[in-house]
Amino acid sequence: MRSRALAGAALAAILMLGAMPARAVLPDEIMADPAKEARARDLSKELRCMVCQNQSIDDSEAPLARDLRLLVRERISAGDSDAQVIDFLVARYGEFVLLKPRLNEHTLVLWLTPPLALLLGGFALWRLGRRKANPAAAGGDSAAGLTSDEQTRLERLLAAESAPDKPL
Repeated sequence: MRSRALAGAALAAILMLGAMPARAVLPDEIMADPAKEARARDLSKELRCMVCQNQSIDDSEAPLARDLRLLVRERISAGDSDAQVIDFLVARYGEFVLLKPRLNEHTLVLWLTPPLALLLGGFALWRLGRRKANPAAAGGDSAAGLTSDEQTRLERLLAAESAPDKPL
């Protein structure tokens, strides 16, 4: 029993270690000034790895991500502000390099589609709920709008369907 508990604890420890985020920043990339390194790390978290696409360059181990991390650190060392570093990279690689794109006329559809889709879905659910709550108002009554002749014929057909041996 003791060995099972020990094996379970070992498995839990391995799973927890595997769940920890991996950092791709190599020791030779780290800047000597901790304040500048913190700025570089913050900027790296906002920039997309062009190879991995849904990962920041701070998390990516791709060679291009390493090059971008070094470029960010080079620009910071040269005295650029955070905005200047971002603008430099956007000018070089386009808006796609940003994990969170800026709000402008080119990205308006990107920013407005999710809330509009939520509103449209909510409206559709609201309409569906109203239709189910009041089927007569939504045209759910099959006899609605029938003339008296049509109603009589419908009743005869339904009666004939329930008693198939009787002639029409």
